[in-house]
Amino acid sequence: MSYQPVAADELAAPKKSRKAIAGKWSEDVWALLIGGLIIVAILGLTFWIDGFQFTMPSWKWASGEELTRNVLSLTNIAAILKVGLVMVVLAGAAIWLSGGHVKKFVAGFALIFVLGVVSLIIAGNEVINYYGLEYVIFALIIGLTIGNATMIPSWLREAARSEFFIKTGLVIMGASILFTDIIKAGLPGILQAVLVVSTVWFIALWISRKLKVDDEFGVILASAVAICGVSAAIVASGAIQGDKKKLSYVSTLVLLVAIPMLVLQPWLIKVLHIPEIVGGAWLGGTLDTTASVAAAAQLVGPAATKTGVIIKFSQNILIGVAAFFIAIWWAYRKVKPAGYKTTGETPGLGVVWERFPKFVLGFIAASLIFSFLIPADTVKSVSGVLNGFRTVWFALAFVAIGLEARFADLVKIEGGRPALAFIAAQFFNILWTLLWAYVLFGGLLFPAPDIQ
Repeated sequence: MSYQPVAADELAAPKKSRKAIAGKWSEDVWALLIGGLIIVAILGLTFWIDGFQFTMPSWKWASGEELTRNVLSLTNIAAILKVGLVMVVLAGAAIWLSGGHVKKFVAGFALIFVLGVVSLIIAGNEVINYYGLEYVIFALIIGLTIGNATMIPSWLREAARSEFFIKTGLVIMGASILFTDIIKAGLPGILQAVLVVSTVWFIALWISRKLKVDDEFGVILASAVAICGVSAAIVASGAIQGDKKKLSYVSTLVLLVAIPMLVLQPWLIKVLHIPEIVGGAWLGGTLDTTASVAAAAQLVGPAATKTGVIIKFSQNILIGVAAFFIAIWWAYRKVKPAGYKTTGETPGLGVVWERFPKFVLGFIAASLIFSFLIPADTVKSVSGVLNGFRTVWFALAFVAIGLEARFADLVKIEGGRPALAFIAAQFFNILWTLLWAYVLFGGLLFPAPDIQ
């Protein structure tokens, strides 16, 4: 016996085609195509045009004078507009071909893009960057402030497509997840990634069930805590075709909880005299993005920074594996969730494929191609541009998440139990990861890796 999702409009019109009812994966496909097109275009132009260089904007500044002279210069503003034009053309084409309202989308996109740029400029300040307060936090705060202070107009809602933006960014991020970097940490790095992700995921789901949080919420929440925050939450939500409100809720929680972690964990490493490489492994296994890991680990030392980034890469690569197993488990599990109907058939691979988030294929393909097929010099030459595009897509995504979220929901939704489950699971994650960081990188089980 299996079950299939029942859309509300299916009850009123039972003869609708399956494609019309369950065409939710089209956003995944567009994210894959746009992310892939950006990668191919940058690679192709680099190969075919000698000396080609796509100039990305600069966000770094230390003083008001430097802000005016560099970041707000006509040259840099032109670079910002160039990036925005590429993104709105590609995203607008996807919206138009998907039947969306292009004029509303373009108007809303322009505002979200400006807000995302503001978050990048704020985070580009030398002092703010030093303390690890990255752009995603400011993008979320800006979005939350606007979203909770006003009623969002329809033209802005049309453009607040957080999942679409972050999925596109994730496809591009695959080009930076290199297996050669993961190998540097050796067996300890791989073991920590697997032990942390698998154990924390199941413990987080167990905590959610104990607090009577529904499994849909639990899967999204567990993936966010165990793997890599919002990115993993979106992958998990895609695999189970989850409620976007629940995804927005978890995404907001991830970033709100990350702020004290960014400050407290490096401080604890120093106060408790945790070895630098162990501290790096701890940060890499608990903080949610590569940028936040690097920023926090820099407060500890260079070895901690390299170790933390490698560990985070090791966990990021598990996004594809997690999506595959979550899709299988959700399709075959025996408990029928609310809103699903039985079909009288055992679910087959077709159901798993339907649930599998297609954009993850782009992430995996980009990672494999850049790890094994693209020359190292070429990877290095295009990495700045690709990372720049990924960063802007993510900035837009977190502004959109803030616009979609409501502070009141953190308490109102299921009586605040998902928030409590998330915090409890994150606390377990912090302790469990520290334990294995000591065991695997402290010389207790293996000789400590030589990461300099």
